[in-house]
Amino acid sequence: MPSRVYLDWNATTPLRVEARAAMLAAYELIGNPSSVHAEGREARRLVEDARGVLATAVGALPRNVVFTSAGTEANTLALSPGLRGRSGEPVLRLLVSAVEHASVLAGGRFPAESARQVRVTRSGVVDLDHLRELLADGPPALVSIMAANNETGALQPVAEAAGLVQEAGGLLHVDAIQALGKIAFNMNTVGADLATFSAHKIGGPKGVGALVVAEGLAGLEPVLRGGGQELGRRAGTENVAGIAGFGAAVRAGLQTLQEDAERISSLRDRLENGLKSIAGASVFSDNGRRLPNTVLFTAPGLKAETAVIGFDLEGIAVSSGSACSSGKVQPSHVLSAMGFDPVVAQGAVRLSLGWSTEPEDINRALEAWRKLGNTLLRA
Repeated sequence: MPSRVYLDWNATTPLRVEARAAMLAAYELIGNPSSVHAEGREARRLVEDARGVLATAVGALPRNVVFTSAGTEANTLALSPGLRGRSGEPVLRLLVSAVEHASVLAGGRFPAESARQVRVTRSGVVDLDHLRELLADGPPALVSIMAANNETGALQPVAEAAGLVQEAGGLLHVDAIQALGKIAFNMNTVGADLATFSAHKIGGPKGVGALVVAEGLAGLEPVLRGGGQELGRRAGTENVAGIAGFGAAVRAGLQTLQEDAERISSLRDRLENGLKSIAGASVFSDNGRRLPNTVLFTAPGLKAETAVIGFDLEGIAVSSGSACSSGKVQPSHVLSAMGFDPVVAQGAVRLSLGWSTEPEDINRALEAWRKLGNTLLRA
């Protein structure tokens, strides 16, 4: 029986061997990283090493990295009404793009009525003219725009948005969870004031995330209060093994970032061309800049839930969109924001590739789609 093919890398990634090794070594330590004795200092060293790796990777200072339990917690921590804008006054408004992850659309600690959504184009890219209008319609705002969409893979114009936000005296948060390890991301280059990351999207363990803030950012209010961990910004004993695995995954992933991106992009293009040649399939956001690994496609009459099950029975793991929305029988909010009819949105299937994806995996996926197209879409 042939082995299974995993094409759901945007949902989660396999644990890298480097991360596994770092975690196993960390599990041998008994010290609390807040303790001053030798055992505690050894645990602290692992946490700080990982902090330095992530900071260097994204162009920040280690003291500005806050480890959390997940990307969702990092996003919630970032969306804090206490943050102070460039004028020194707290930002009281929240603007989020309509295609953000659910943890951002929820608004963090901002009152629901204070959040407004920024429109996107048919290609799933933020409408900068609409952002400009919203920024002008009130006091300085905290703006949240993801670097890359988890469903379509569309890359957002975060650097251009940063210029508009800074001119208006606001702050920019970038959810870079899908970007890290797939494309180059540097906070200074894009002009982000806050950025969030998740370990399990880059080959680290589940249950570890991070918020990285720009130097000098003031007013960040912790979600969890108690001890003084993470410089008072996130209480609770640090997940030493998870953080060590996060750091090891970042280090390993960035070493081969360019060559992996080029190889994966080539495989994605072959996958897309094959999909389009069968059963009238079309790919969303294929006319703009995207992650090198992501394909969101549909075909006339396709039902995503049925297609995902069909692929699974053929030994191939794919998704109907965001893993955080799996099990919900409703159209993708991303495709709805892009202006697609709910019937079309309900037929969207996502295939996402990773560093261990091989040409044979693409062949298997196309063979499975050919079978499914002949059965699911038969008139």
